[in-house]
Amino acid sequence: MRSPTGTTRVRRGPPPQPLAKRYRLQPRDAAKMPESAWKFFFYLSSWSYSTYLLFGTNYPFFHDPPSVFYDWTPGMAVPRDIAAAYLLHGSFYGHSIYATLYMDAWRKDSVVMLVHHVVTLVLIVSSYAFRYHNVGILVLFLHDICDVQLEFTKLNVYFKSCSGAHHRLHALAADLGCLSFSLSWFWFRLYWFPLKVLYATCHCSLRSVPDIPFYFFFNALLLLLTLMNLYWFLYIMAFAVKVLTGQVRELKDVREFDVAEVPSRKPSKAEKLLRNGLVKDKRF
Repeated sequence: MRSPTGTTRVRRGPPPQPLAKRYRLQPRDAAKMPESAWKFFFYLSSWSYSTYLLFGTNYPFFHDPPSVFYDWTPGMAVPRDIAAAYLLHGSFYGHSIYATLYMDAWRKDSVVMLVHHVVTLVLIVSSYAFRYHNVGILVLFLHDICDVQLEFTKLNVYFKSCSGAHHRLHALAADLGCLSFSLSWFWFRLYWFPLKVLYATCHCSLRSVPDIPFYFFFNALLLLLTLMNLYWFLYIMAFAVKVLTGQVRELKDVREFDVAEVPSRKPSKAEKLLRNGLVKDKRF
């Protein structure tokens, strides 16, 4: 379209709306959706990459866990593909410490989540410095898959009631995601993690390198990570009990505070304006 001066004017449509507004999510769901969407994208990408390293290359760490310490020497070179995974996860968990405090929705387990992020970041930095990077790739593979399924389930929970209607496809995806998440948490974090990672670091490391440095420090962090996995598994079991006894009829995050638990709580700015995250009352 030309203006009277002869110049061409481009007719532009309305600016794109945020996804939460476009699908008319409930205010509380709209405030939490960006957090879950970002985490789902990151964990899916990171888990896909660690899966490629373990099953698409010549690294035998998953099928032969003791091999993580074969030919180990102090100051050995870190392969570039593993170093890239470390850079990706190190930056993510460094940001996650800040996000848990100031951006993400505050939940009943947020203090434990904060400890988890600190422990994970220390494990990433120390395992890279000690050249235990082969162990690190195995740990990341066994943990990220559960987070992919958790965020996928939460996204479908948010979208099943969008636009003022109930969407059966999202409800079914949420139910299947919840079941898959529960099973994978037990299988990957509570069965394979001790069987492969703790077996390799606690037992095989001493056989391959009898005087291996930082043995107790590194294994103490891994055992602390195992305890946190058990802690969160209790939440999964508590939710399963509520479902089986009829106390819960639809999926929800049992870690979140109910309005009845916080009667004096006012709607947050995020809930009013549908911004990223929640301005939350921290409860230590």
